[in-house]
Amino acid sequence: MGEQAVRDAAVRAGQAAVELAVASRGVKDAALRAMADALVARRDEIIAANSSDVDGARAGGTGAAMLDRLSLDAARIEAMADGLRQVAGLPDPVGVVVRGSTLANGLELRQVRVPFGVVGIIYEGRPNVTADAAGLTLKSGNAVLLRGSSSARRSNAAIVAVLRDALAAAGLPADAIGLLPGESRDEVSHLMHARGLVDVLIPRGGAELIRHVVEGSTVPVIETGVGNCHIYVDAAAEVTMARDIVLDAKTQRPSVCNAAETVLVHADLADTFLPVLLPALAAAGVTVHGDKTVAAQGKALDVPVAPATEDDWATEYLSLDLAVAVVPSLDAALAHIRRWSTGHSEAIVTGSQSAARAFTARVDAAAVLVNASTRFTDGGEFGFGAEIGISTQKLHARGPMGLPELTSTKYVVTGDGHVRG
Repeated sequence: MGEQAVRDAAVRAGQAAVELAVASRGVKDAALRAMADALVARRDEIIAANSSDVDGARAGGTGAAMLDRLSLDAARIEAMADGLRQVAGLPDPVGVVVRGSTLANGLELRQVRVPFGVVGIIYEGRPNVTADAAGLTLKSGNAVLLRGSSSARRSNAAIVAVLRDALAAAGLPADAIGLLPGESRDEVSHLMHARGLVDVLIPRGGAELIRHVVEGSTVPVIETGVGNCHIYVDAAAEVTMARDIVLDAKTQRPSVCNAAETVLVHADLADTFLPVLLPALAAAGVTVHGDKTVAAQGKALDVPVAPATEDDWATEYLSLDLAVAVVPSLDAALAHIRRWSTGHSEAIVTGSQSAARAFTARVDAAAVLVNASTRFTDGGEFGFGAEIGISTQKLHARGPMGLPELTSTKYVVTGDGHVRG
């Protein structure tokens, strides 16, 4: 798709955004429910398209974690539909008064939430993002231009065709949901430079994609981030709880950004905890990359441990791999996290309130969890409905980005013939 075609698609999205901005909640919610029903009703054609993508990716040598991200089945399509229904049940952010007052001169001042307009979303691999993004942008009054990866080209095209048909049948413009085909990298560049036609870009994927968009775009960007997430098991941790949290955070779905990638164990608990943790990880099929202390424990337990390198502390595995180190103190754990964290999600397991307070106060991340798995950093788990991504930046939005994060604000000032002169 050439530059002019991308700009034309953005113009059509902008025209649709004008209509969406004033659509009532009832109209938008009815459209979301229609979109959900259509996904389920037409799931066979979506699965057929997805099977072609998966077969092509497998033939191209794509790894198991990425194949898992790419794959759709009836249950995942039902989950996509449920996500849209959940969004329909959430409050509409558009028009919400953030703050208001009557000034000393009698002017009435209100700051209200308004849509961005046209949101561009560039993402990799996961076709379920297509439905999530379409639902959230619609509910927040925005039109969306989607650009998924070439590996999911057929899946995304099938999903968007279903959603556009349902949108039109519900009386809203089909161009509120647009898809750039994903056949050429030039499309990404054209979208990144459609300033004035696209109001904001949200990249969602690996570090290379995010860096490319953040550094090269002339359109404003909301930065989502990779998840090199840590769990610190404190000296005061309860062993069974810590084991269960680590297993959940690593194995429940290892290919996602809120899966744990490094575990730090306080030295005072290591001799008790590692003999419990390492066999459990091995039984779950997890390859441990450990420091010298962890490797020695593994040898004593006859559990294989790969020697950890500097690269392991920096790696977002997205697979059944886990880096494990023993640290002498909470301060040492915090220093390790400061060096290697991507600012996504960091967790502590402890029975000490003072340790928990110190950890939550001193860790700089979008989400800090106490005695809970990092897998809870998720819009759905937080009660936001489907999310557009996890923002690791500090401007505008941070953490799971739900509906309010897809709006801006404007001031409405009401007077009664007021003049300043």
